[in-house]
Amino acid sequence: MAKKRIYEIAKEVGVDNKVVVQKAKDLGLDVKNHMSSVDDSQVAKLKNSFQNSAPAAKSSNKKNKIKISVSSIRKNEKKQEDNNSSKNSKRRNNKRRSNNHGHENKNDRRNNTGKPKAAALLQQFKQKQRAEEGQLNREAQKARKEYHEQLRHPKQEQPVKDNKKTSNHKDNKKKAEPVEKKVIGPKILKPSPARLKKQQPEATKELVQVTIPEAPKEEKRGNNRGRNMGKPGRKGKNQFGNGRSDHSDRSERKRRKNKKRQQEQKPKKTLTKRKERPLPETLVYEEGMNAQDIGKLIHREPAEIVKKLFMLGVMTNQNQSLDKDTIELLAAEYGINAEQKVHEDISDIDNIYDKRMEESKESKNQVKRPPVVTIMGHVDHGKTTLLDRLRHTHVSAHEAGGITQKIGAYQVRLDDRLITFLDTPGHAAFSNMRARGAEITDIVVLVVAADDGVMPQTVEAIDHAKSANVPIIVAINKMDKPGANPQHVTEELMKYNLIPEDYGGDTIFVNISAKTGQNVDDLLQMILLQSDVMELKANPTEMAIGTVIEARLSRGRGPVADVLIQQGTLNVGDPIVVGNTFGRVRTMTNDRGRQVKKATPSEPVEITGLNDVPESADKLVEFKDEKTARSVGEARAQQALQKSRENVQHVTLDNLFDTMKKENMKEVDIVLKADVQGSVEALQQSLEKIEVEGVRVNIIHSGVGAINESDVTLAGASNAFIIGFNVRPTATAKSQAETDGVDIRLYSIIYKAIDDVTAAMKGMLEPTYEEKVIGNLTVRETWKVSKVGTIAGSFVDKGLVKNDSKIRVIRDGIVKYDDEIASLKRFKDDVKEVKQGNDCGLTIKDYNDIKVGDEFEVYEMQQVEPK
Repeated sequence: MAKKRIYEIAKEVGVDNKVVVQKAKDLGLDVKNHMSSVDDSQVAKLKNSFQNSAPAAKSSNKKNKIKISVSSIRKNEKKQEDNNSSKNSKRRNNKRRSNNHGHENKNDRRNNTGKPKAAALLQQFKQKQRAEEGQLNREAQKARKEYHEQLRHPKQEQPVKDNKKTSNHKDNKKKAEPVEKKVIGPKILKPSPARLKKQQPEATKELVQVTIPEAPKEEKRGNNRGRNMGKPGRKGKNQFGNGRSDHSDRSERKRRKNKKRQQEQKPKKTLTKRKERPLPETLVYEEGMNAQDIGKLIHREPAEIVKKLFMLGVMTNQNQSLDKDTIELLAAEYGINAEQKVHEDISDIDNIYDKRMEESKESKNQVKRPPVVTIMGHVDHGKTTLLDRLRHTHVSAHEAGGITQKIGAYQVRLDDRLITFLDTPGHAAFSNMRARGAEITDIVVLVVAADDGVMPQTVEAIDHAKSANVPIIVAINKMDKPGANPQHVTEELMKYNLIPEDYGGDTIFVNISAKTGQNVDDLLQMILLQSDVMELKANPTEMAIGTVIEARLSRGRGPVADVLIQQGTLNVGDPIVVGNTFGRVRTMTNDRGRQVKKATPSEPVEITGLNDVPESADKLVEFKDEKTARSVGEARAQQALQKSRENVQHVTLDNLFDTMKKENMKEVDIVLKADVQGSVEALQQSLEKIEVEGVRVNIIHSGVGAINESDVTLAGASNAFIIGFNVRPTATAKSQAETDGVDIRLYSIIYKAIDDVTAAMKGMLEPTYEEKVIGNLTVRETWKVSKVGTIAGSFVDKGLVKNDSKIRVIRDGIVKYDDEIASLKRFKDDVKEVKQGNDCGLTIKDYNDIKVGDEFEVYEMQQVEPK
């Protein structure tokens, strides 16, 4: 059986909630407030009681009669005022006010002589007051409805304002009825002439017919305000008075009622419940996440997750880190899978290098790239001479001892196509450099001298090429010599499965002469043909990766690295990580010495901007931002330092005997310095491989660059000697070495250094000649003279210079050239020697690359008696 609440019945009846509650209590119903509910029978009973009491309330409500009469007077006055002049309206208003005041005084006198049971009447009035107000509200709502209906009929007379009442006279019943029902409560304000002028015109005859029969009793009720009779008393007393406070209170109450009614009439906004997003199938988490982090992943509030964990017996908060087991337990509670996120080690640039190489092979943006060709072979078989012929330069004349000490990378153009060449050393000490060259190359050109045949380094080059799965093109060189026998060389190479195409094999053989240029173009054509067969491609749109060919420390420029770009494009300003170091590309220089803005695949460039000297064969990887590159480089440097510390062997019970044997051995402590990193590696490995019973080599320090004071200090403290390869000591370091008695040995050919150390370790070092520096010069000016060469105007800083002495060119601490003095002059005269403090002009044999600021070191080879 459906039930209704009190406030719903009040809306239907059109009265206040309190009136309905009071009426229900009078009927004996069990209600407490407007939210109480009643059944259908009780609802009908309540509605009938309000319908039956409506006429009685009209006849018994004396207050309403007075107010209606007054409203009728007002309405009639306004209607009569519109037809008559304003003066007559003022007189009638004044007359009416005086009559009202007369009634009021009369009522006051009656109230003073009232019955002694006034308190009982007051209590009865309070009980009936709410019912009367509810009845008035209901009538006001009906009047409002009729008022709106009347507005829709233009022929009918326009109604007056809501707070006015009309007379209930029979002749004016149709006009006054809608206005009478428009009254809301007993609120009546004092009319003013200004407001009366604005009202609609009406006949004035109705003013004579209006009577107020119950005025004295109404005034008596209204005059009870002085005896705490409540709000009706205040309204009754001030009905025609001038009290401004009562008027403002009534206006405020009316405004609040209207506002409340408007709010009730507005449709209530329905609060939409927040839709929960569905749970993911799998929670990919990281160990150490908190409730807030997990909430974002599974679309739940952190408070809900904390509650779940609490129910599972885990006390935590939103910011506390959770372990792996707790997160998996929480995922199982929600019914989803849990998977721990695997972090990729960005410091492993070798893995990044391999990954990008694989991705570039599958890319659709691949384009053809120049082949990378490595020239390999035995010592002095003509590798560098061949490369010089290809580049039309003379690099081999600058190499000490006629052999290549480091990798050189060059590009050669043939028929608008480029070929990148790498020149590897042929000496046995540089096996790692040859292996490195074979790893980063596409084609290997094996140079074999026709008059010498297959040698040990030739076999080693074949093994490196085969292990790297690189095709081999054999170039039989020195065909211009009388003793050349290419057939013998071919037969020897066939023993290593290098079978020429003429014999049914797949190896290309070309007979050339690097000195005369015989068949060199044919060799280039064969290289291009082989590259076309291999379909070499690269993606230049990716981030660059490459390999370090060589690295060194340059004075004024810092660390310098020769790199070969293999994939992507390297631009100036790109953040990179090279081995265990990092930086931003500051400058790039190609093989011709020109600065470039970018380097494409298969292009060798020299870069600067690194914070340390990398090692040869280190991988170059470009990153998106410098912050990531810095973090990766620092992490790799820390890992390398930690690894070097782990290599230190500590004495244990297992290795105690071996340690005691080693401590009884004699050690040769060496401080090793070289011009490039590859030479340092090759020399260090060669020296450590020397096997002499009872003696071993201990490299306490190795580095790139000139010999400085710290190297001398370290050697003096460790009782070691210094080996310099293609480097010179600074003036301060030389002076300190003489003071501390530190032996500095300088070499330009690697096998001489190895032989001297081996002889010293065996105790068979017999001094034959010793180099003695007799003077130092500084170049202040240069002149180029045809058919003579470059004349160096120099100043003798120390010692003297002789015309038959040997001279060494030093630039930024690096030995550039070492040979004899061709001529020595002073004031255009040939002289035998020039002493300290004088100027002179000299030329060097077969060397013209002299620049202002170069230093000359003049020395003689003097025979030393064996000790």
